Amino acid sequence: MGYGIAQSLIRAKHDVFGYDVVAAQMERLQQEGGLNRPVAEAAVEVDCVIAVVLNAQQLESVLFGDSGIVPHLKRGACVIACPTVAPSFAKTMEARCLEHGVHYLDAPISGGAAKSAKGELSVMASGTAESFKAARPVLDAISETVFELGDSAGSGSAMKAVNQLLAGVHIATMAEAMTFGIAQGIEPARLVEVISQCAGTSWMFENRAPHIVDGDYTPHSSINIWPKDLGIVLDIARESTFSAPMTAAALQQFMAAAGSGLGAQDDAAVAKVYARNAKIELP
Repeated sequence: MGYGIAQSLIRAKHDVFGYDVVAAQMERLQQEGGLNRPVAEAAVEVDCVIAVVLNAQQLESVLFGDSGIVPHLKRGACVIACPTVAPSFAKTMEARCLEHGVHYLDAPISGGAAKSAKGELSVMASGTAESFKAARPVLDAISETVFELGDSAGSGSAMKAVNQLLAGVHIATMAEAMTFGIAQGIEPARLVEVISQCAGTSWMFENRAPHIVDGDYTPHSSINIWPKDLGIVLDIARESTFSAPMTAAALQQFMAAAGSGLGAQDDAAVAKVYARNAKIELP
């Protein structure tokens, strides 16, 4: 999704520096118009930093680690933080950025790689009015919808947790429904055709079930994302003394899939856990 964001910003005529742990991604971006300069050198010029990483640990490293970018930014620059993190962590990052005179927008994203590449993401954002103002040119280039959810960090991450609760449960339920139908002798393609037009459908069913039909588990969104994201949901739930049994059940299925060596596959591969237990073959 970070690569699609960079592409969208280049199309919008912004000067874009792209950094990734995979050097080939950086080279590819430069061929498409991205700029190449060491992070510390580029940081003093940029108006906005967009961090699209996996988790809180990576976000903190990018912002404040040994090669962290925030201490190098000019006052008034903005950080747009996109990973799924706990609201309390987002608030901590906001406070640390403000110590350097840097605005922080708590801005988890939804839409996947496809919408990212088109500049059509949904952004669940919270932060000060100054943060929104500083981030606006970037948000306009990368998103279709920006939900403004509060005047300080935390609310954006809380909303993303709700979204991830639903998304993770829906994927696990999709896998359960598909393998249940196959166990009853229904052709996988027929399941998708019929359920997609019935009340039991969901966006995740319509998007992920075809991966099972095609037997294609190329990772558009991997299994490994869900133990982290659903774990965050349950951490927040525990802090709030809130019972979330559906989340816990879905998490166990993703944990089983990851433990079976499927972590790097598309998250639709959670169906393989059901198939193994039911002793059925998937396409």
